[in-house]
Amino acid sequence: MVKVDAGPASPSTGMFICGKVRRFTDHLYGEHRLLYPEIRDGAKGLGRFRRATWEEAMALIAERMQAARDEFGGESILPYSYGGSNGLITHLSTDADLWRALGTSRLARTVCAAPTGTAAQAMYGKMPGVAYEDYANARLIVVWGANPSASGIHIVPFLKQAREAGATLVVIDPRATPLARQADLHLPVRPGTDLVLALAMARELFVRDAVDHTFLAAHASGAEQFRARTEPWTLDRAGAITALPPAAIAKLVDLYATMRPSVVRCGWGLERNRNGTEAVMAVLALPALVNAFGVPGGGYTMSNSAAWGIDGERWRREPETATRIVNMNRLGEVLAGTMTPPVKVLFVYNNNALVTSPDQNRIQKGLEREDLFTVVFDQVRTDTTRYADVILPATTFLEHYDIARGYGNYALQLVKPVIEPVGEARPNVVVFGELAARLGVGTEEDETDTLLRVAAGLSEPMAAGVMEQRAVPPPCGVRPVQMVDVLPRTSDAKIHLYPESLAKAGLLYSYEADPASALYPLALISPASEKTVSSTFGQLRRNVARLQIHPDDAELRGITEGDTVRVFNAIGDVHCLAHVTSDIARGVLSLPKGLWRQSTFNGETANALAPATLERHSGGACFNDARVEVAKIVGAAFGIADVSLFVPARPDEVH
Repeated sequence: MVKVDAGPASPSTGMFICGKVRRFTDHLYGEHRLLYPEIRDGAKGLGRFRRATWEEAMALIAERMQAARDEFGGESILPYSYGGSNGLITHLSTDADLWRALGTSRLARTVCAAPTGTAAQAMYGKMPGVAYEDYANARLIVVWGANPSASGIHIVPFLKQAREAGATLVVIDPRATPLARQADLHLPVRPGTDLVLALAMARELFVRDAVDHTFLAAHASGAEQFRARTEPWTLDRAGAITALPPAAIAKLVDLYATMRPSVVRCGWGLERNRNGTEAVMAVLALPALVNAFGVPGGGYTMSNSAAWGIDGERWRREPETATRIVNMNRLGEVLAGTMTPPVKVLFVYNNNALVTSPDQNRIQKGLEREDLFTVVFDQVRTDTTRYADVILPATTFLEHYDIARGYGNYALQLVKPVIEPVGEARPNVVVFGELAARLGVGTEEDETDTLLRVAAGLSEPMAAGVMEQRAVPPPCGVRPVQMVDVLPRTSDAKIHLYPESLAKAGLLYSYEADPASALYPLALISPASEKTVSSTFGQLRRNVARLQIHPDDAELRGITEGDTVRVFNAIGDVHCLAHVTSDIARGVLSLPKGLWRQSTFNGETANALAPATLERHSGGACFNDARVEVAKIVGAAFGIADVSLFVPARPDEVH
């Protein structure tokens, strides 16, 4: 493979590809690429391994899994994975069959999209959203908690078209992102207070009688209950909590009450805190209040992955089990060995657990347990592989089959291998099928068998289109108009503004106060970056990470541009460089999401500072609830930012 570029199959992505993927050759053939199985040869964490055959590695894994199951039960095995960039074949197909057959612990995959998914399901049944192309028709665009310039860039040309046609752009984000710097109105909301902002907007819409009561009576439930919950949130009170001028909130209400078509691009930034689900709910209530629906470019967009109505149970051979559920955000606690039965085997795949999960230092301590047998199945040598007992090399999307659907783009399509696997890398379906056979709970299966099995579980038109290598649209089409072409997929086809399914946990739309303290007053966020897909490609970052800090916060602490700083709280301590900039709000710090340990001076990342607390409705991660202090490291101003000068050049050397 020499180059990756755009293809013509989809109108919204055929123009260009994300710049992150242009570096895929470095990922595919770089020094970190895993080429063959390896078995630990030294103490855990030293990164010393010896080459092994697939036969030796798989036999050892099967032996240890069987021994743990015999002595402690199947729940002593914990599969740990996420599926963000994986399709229907490489995620939750043969792997799900294996774990179910063994009766392992089940994983709640809540590190991302749990609050947003919970809110969208409860209110709209995950109704498909406004297509990217129709953003060009909008006259008001509100980008809330999203940074398309770094993540989801294919919407940007349509935002540009809308602006050129006279649309107004509003961005709600603690940072001055590239879009925020172009926006007509930028609201740098304090992390964790999006719920307050949305409720204040809703209250003002009710006060101004800018609400479409006829629409609500016909198409929504819970409107009065929702209105009652907005009553306390005056503009002044909301301004004090969100750190926004009340006049700026009023200006946003002016725009949203009067401009049509209006569309909200609801992202994932506002979910990453203690108020995540209800913040998203309050934001998604706004288009219902003003009836922004019914026209191209009107309504909201979140994830469109549910638009095809695909049910993976159709091709899974094993039924769901009743074994215990482990929330992936509590991995550090789980690996402490206090559960009954304790986790004795950890199988990590489609995931770089050590740098993507909260409470990083506690996870590392758990991975160091000598009685924990850890398998890491990955494409490259990650930070997590350093603590493995066995490493298995996985194929990339250029080396195996898959069926992938878009999150924003309305396209489902076949992924075909274009090169032979590099080294001895193998696809997920082959490895999990072989493990099932070795453990006596299944049969081996090659890629084409799984491809045909999954395709057979799709509807006939979808399967035909996929196998014909077309970009298959969902049943609602590629540019559905909300409340015309698609309706809420709730039980009564109505919008649930106050969903009873969530109200069982107590009053909805209840703001939980900021966790800041006198010791740790600053909010640390870890947003998506333009360099990585979560942590994928993190090994390609060669510079030390820079902490964004507002000039006022820096001056108060004697910090200047380029200083080496220590960001810390009770659970972690990150050493990096300071970037003093007004692009970040006062009282807020920012480190990129997905950093590997090589990107800081001391090997800890933002997740070392993130608590393992759970969002109350979804169990989602609360990364942005990290509250910290920052100080200059006196006498350690290195004056350089090339991480290669501080870490070994070879990824398999000891740090």
